[in-house]
Amino acid sequence: MKPPDRVLGDTPEFPDRLGGFGWGPFLCVMAAVLWSTSAFFARSPEFDRWPLEYRGATLAFWRAVFALCILVPLVRRVTWVWRLLPMTVCFAMMNWTYLTALVSGPPANAIWLQNLAPVWVMLATVYWFREPTLRSDWWMLGWCTAGVLFLLVMEMSYAHASPSDRWWSPWLALASGVLYAGVILSLRSLRHLDSAWLIALNHLVTALVMFPLVWSFGVAYPSGWMWPLLVGIGILQMGLPYWLFAQGLRTTPSHIASLITLLEPVLLPVWVHLVRHGDADYRAPSWWTWVGGLMILVGLCIRYLPRRGADGHE
Repeated sequence: MKPPDRVLGDTPEFPDRLGGFGWGPFLCVMAAVLWSTSAFFARSPEFDRWPLEYRGATLAFWRAVFALCILVPLVRRVTWVWRLLPMTVCFAMMNWTYLTALVSGPPANAIWLQNLAPVWVMLATVYWFREPTLRSDWWMLGWCTAGVLFLLVMEMSYAHASPSDRWWSPWLALASGVLYAGVILSLRSLRHLDSAWLIALNHLVTALVMFPLVWSFGVAYPSGWMWPLLVGIGILQMGLPYWLFAQGLRTTPSHIASLITLLEPVLLPVWVHLVRHGDADYRAPSWWTWVGGLMILVGLCIRYLPRRGADGHE
């Protein structure tokens, strides 16, 4: 689908280089790096003592609780506007849908389905918010989306089904991507508010929404190694990276920030390989993982390649 003509070319007021966005893209990169181990920890066997059907909501509750431990002290200004409501709803539902999909089906499918979010963000940016974009933004989106779809098709074609996989898992993962896009767009539109307040409120609402579910499920209290794992997930993989991401969105357009976060699934198999390649049950990433990851990296780099001429035409 062809975007409106007025957003195709470079516009003078729109920064066309990394420096034009200040530290924003770098903060988004830092957030993606911290996020990149989330699936590895979420699939930890320590959490197997929780029933599969309830595990997603239980994980969402506890990691939100521990994320608040680092976020609340960072809050400097509390402000209420009505647009906070859809943001918190999207965030809470995103957590539940993604974590449930992650533990109830092939994790790779959940990861890549959620990471279709940049497509929804780009479409909303152009056709709803009418923000200006560059031609290179569309090249960036094209390469990254092609990489995600390639990985998704290959994983679905060659992945071995598990008896514990649920048929609704991919639908929840797809929904989590749409909700993730809603979170990104909300954070961008609320960038004038205190970033720590926005992220703390998201996690507070998530904890409040999930608590009645966890209570009604009668899920066992965490014990043993579950505690440090939940603390690590809450602080290092939720609270801190989302705060960094919200800070980055203050100066980075939402469609650029959402594409930068694709570093998370690209880095995930790299960290797992470095940590577990000597384990007896370790399975090396398939060849398509590296090919798809390379396509995404090309897309991330192409946005900042030198271009001929000042008019921005490729």
